[in-house]
Parts: sequence; structure tokens; C-alpha cells
Amino acid sequence: MPSTASEISERIIQAVMAQKLAPGARLGEQQLAMLFDCSRTVVREALTRLAARGIVTVSARRGWYVIEPSEEEAREAFEARRVIETGLIRSLTAVHRSALKKLKAHLAREKAALAGTDVGARSFLLGDFHVCLAECLGNSLLADTLRDYTARTTLIAMLYQSPNNAEASCEDHVQIVAALERGDFAQAEALMHQHIGAVHDALRLPVDNDPLAQLRDALAPVDAPAAQVLRTRTPPRRPARSDAPAPGEAPDEPSTYLGALL
Repeated sequence: MPSTASEISERIIQAVMAQKLAPGARLGEQQLAMLFDCSRTVVREALTRLAARGIVTVSARRGWYVIEPSEEEAREAFEARRVIETGLIRSLTAVHRSALKKLKAHLAREKAALAGTDVGARSFLLGDFHVCLAECLGNSLLADTLRDYTARTTLIAMLYQSPNNAEASCEDHVQIVAALERGDFAQAEALMHQHIGAVHDALRLPVDNDPLAQLRDALAPVDAPAAQVLRTRTPPRRPARSDAPAPGEAPDEPSTYLGALL
């Protein structure tokens, strides 16, 4: 049976969260139509939805691609997650047993994935914990929002080579659920704030977000030894002219070369 646009977009989101689609990966309409046994119109609808959600981007000449978040977009994405997830916990007055049971089942799957060899499943479950938490706390709208933000922060972690430890992330999740079970919502909020901060801090982002940093570095003054070599290099000689300049004729200009300019 042909896939729907919703199914295709969901599969792409899952692939991103499992780190199976890297930032900048091309998403060809024809290839996706063949893979999902549907028309290119359906594929285009799925990709258009993902573009609106900030997961893919399109170029008129190059096609569809998974986004490559900038440094500023990375900071904004983590800040948005911090506000949403800590605010969600802050508004709690109670957590139902069924919600705790579902969260513990998710933690069990996380631990099983950590013990296994499926890196994609591990990555997906660690990210999906935050979506599961919003669902268990009764806010499906925020769960949908967090699914998109979690996918984006997964791409950010891949792009900026985050060495964040999977075991440490899982343990953070365990502590958050334990605090919720105790009814210590203030502690759960603090743990969530620390957890998201730790993931963000693990990114290899420049300390100073200077848009001219690369150009500034390239055009920095040359060090003394190299500059001295350039200044002492002898300009190439031009062949001597046998005839002298005619009256009123300007003498030959000296040869222009890099050493002379510097």
C-alpha cells in the first residue's frame, strides 16, 4: 500500500533522531517516491511539511536537503527546549501512576539499547524520552513540538560533533523520573535544566559567535619570520632594453609582485 505524506514525514523524523540522516543529506523526490511506493506529489507534500517544521530545506536548483543548523540556531534550539521542558515540569501538581509506568518502560528500553549494538535505536530512544515525557504529562501539543526540537538538536549534535555520553544521558533520565515519582517536582525541574545544559555544553561550538571570525583569522598579520622572507625577496629582473626611453616617454614601471606589495 502506498505511504501517506504523514507516514513519510514521520519516517524521516525517526531517521534523523536515530542519526541515520546527517545534516545536509539530500532527499531526492524520485528516490523517496520509489522507496515509499507513492507519487512524487505525496513526497513533495511530506517534505513541504518537514520544511515548515524546520527539519528540511529546499533549493529551487538543488532540491531538498536535511537542514544544517547554524551556531545561533543551535543555541536557540536548546534554549527553546530548556524553556518548554522545565516549564512543563514546573506546572505539575501530580503524576499519574500510568504515566510513571510508561516512563519506566521507556527507561528500560533505553538501558537495553545501551547494552546492545544498535546505535540508531539508542540515539532515537534517548531523544524520544523527552517526547514521551510530554505525552505522559498530558500535553500532546508540546510533545509534537518537542519531537521537532529533539530532531533538530540531534542534527546539531551530529553537526557539531557532540561527545556527550549516552550512559550519562540515560542516568539523567532515570533521576528525573525518580524525582517525579517522589513528587519532588522542583528537583525534577532542576535536573531537567542541568540535563539539557549538559547536552548543550558538550557541543563544540565557538565561544564567541563572531560572523567575521574565519575572515578575521585569514587576514591577520603574517608572523615576523614569514613577513621578513617576503620583504627580502628580490623582484624578478626584466630583460634590459637596448634602446633608451625617447624624449617625453615615461620610464618602465617596476614589476609588480607579492613581495613589493607587502
